[in-house]
Amino acid sequence: MNLKRFTARTSRDALALVRQAFGDDAVVMSTRPCAEGVEVLAMAPESVAQIERFGASQPLARPAAPAADARPAPRPEPRQAARADTLPEPRNLPRTEPRNDGRQPARAEVRQEPALDADVAQDIEQLQMSTLSFQDYVRQRMLKRREAARAAELAADAAGEPEAQRPLPPGVAPIEAARSRYAAARQATRPSASEAVSEALREVPVLRDEVCMPVPQPQPQPKPVATLAAVPTLAPRTGQGEMLSELRSMRGLIEQRFGALAFMEKLQRQPRQAQLAQRLLEIGFSPALIRKLVESLPADTEEMQWAGSVLERNLVTGERDATLEDEGGIFALIGATGVGKTTSTAKLAAAFATRHGAANLGLITLDAYRVAAHEQLRTYGRILGVPVHTAHDRASLEDLLDLLSAKRMVLIDTAGMAQRDTRTRELLEMLSHRAIRRLLVVNASAQGETIEDQLGAYGGSSCHGVVLSKLDEAVKLGPALDSMIRHRLKVLAVANGQRVPEDWHRLSANALVQRAFKCGGGPAWRLDAGDVNLIFAGLPGVAGAATAAAAF
Repeated sequence: MNLKRFTARTSRDALALVRQAFGDDAVVMSTRPCAEGVEVLAMAPESVAQIERFGASQPLARPAAPAADARPAPRPEPRQAARADTLPEPRNLPRTEPRNDGRQPARAEVRQEPALDADVAQDIEQLQMSTLSFQDYVRQRMLKRREAARAAELAADAAGEPEAQRPLPPGVAPIEAARSRYAAARQATRPSASEAVSEALREVPVLRDEVCMPVPQPQPQPKPVATLAAVPTLAPRTGQGEMLSELRSMRGLIEQRFGALAFMEKLQRQPRQAQLAQRLLEIGFSPALIRKLVESLPADTEEMQWAGSVLERNLVTGERDATLEDEGGIFALIGATGVGKTTSTAKLAAAFATRHGAANLGLITLDAYRVAAHEQLRTYGRILGVPVHTAHDRASLEDLLDLLSAKRMVLIDTAGMAQRDTRTRELLEMLSHRAIRRLLVVNASAQGETIEDQLGAYGGSSCHGVVLSKLDEAVKLGPALDSMIRHRLKVLAVANGQRVPEDWHRLSANALVQRAFKCGGGPAWRLDAGDVNLIFAGLPGVAGAATAAAAF
């Protein structure tokens, strides 16, 4: 048997040296760390064949058993009985010599122990060495020695001998000493479960120092890491979602463009519808509302008269209800800066005082942001003979409401704020009292987009109604009426001047629509047929906005 040691910095380098020396079929006996790095003990594959031939040529000879083994052995435990089915009978082995510090070569030690050679030859024949590797052979030897030590302990227990006087089987004394040393070390350090397994493996007796089983070191379990194979499965889904989104947007764009082209072609074939669309655009109505009207235009009807009747039915006014001054209650006039809240409050207060008397009227102002802002309302209050109270916060407002609870009408003038101002939300929360009804004041001369923004910021849908101010300044009344129709808001009153209270009115839906039809821009803002087609062709949301228009 030709054993050779190889030392290198790493296990890979050592195994490369083994492969160079013995080839790819080399038998690695053990690996262990050393001062140079890693030490590998290996042998050539031809050595296994030599061991087999040596075992076949030697006669089988079993040495005489010692007298101590003449005692009947106790009945083996169930675990030992299970091992006896697969392992040969344990026998006494000669005591191994103490480890040689000089580290003599393995061949020299084998020549000095002929009895051990005969024993090895017998084990080779008994364990069928031709079908086992050398490492399996060494493992079987260790198991047999442990069985022998266990049988000796059981026999001593059965004889009733004290443990201190009990003779130890050959080769067990070093084992017990090693066990005591490792037990003391474990008691001091309390190793983990993996370390305990490693220590137990180190206590197993070996046949020779040069042919020792490699002690398996506990390998740290790597943390589960997501494999890269799962990543490509997500990438196609993400790319597919983006592609579907792009296809949907492209489909919507194509539908809008084809819808606009179909609508323009229809306008070219039907002059009456083209004239109606042109006129409504000049008045100021939105393209979505115009398209809805044009597509529903009957064949034998005057287009402007029919459109006016449709708009009147969809415009909500309080012409059949009681007026605000007759209804009474607590009203807070809100709106953007400069829409005419204070003037509208004075007009409504004057109209109520004229019918029901100033004694039944209460005035409160919240406009404490501007310098002398409340002086305007105080001036109107002195004219009417009504004191004006100022509230700075919600608590003072509630106290004033309790003070004026006997009044038939209480009007609250608020500060003007832009619809995007952060204080607008605070003002609306301050006016969230259950008894306060909000009136949204809208400038009729503003652009349609501006009116839409104000309605969204001030919560037009939750208001009691709308007051259209500055009708006398509006060149086009269509944008304001278009917003009222789209949001289903009730127009409770209009203000068309600065006179108090003469310019405070309540108009019907017919009067508002006819007033809008009479409005229009100058010659520079008038459209022709080509401009109408250009407007509808360049509108990106015509097809989608038409569905948001009111159903007529």
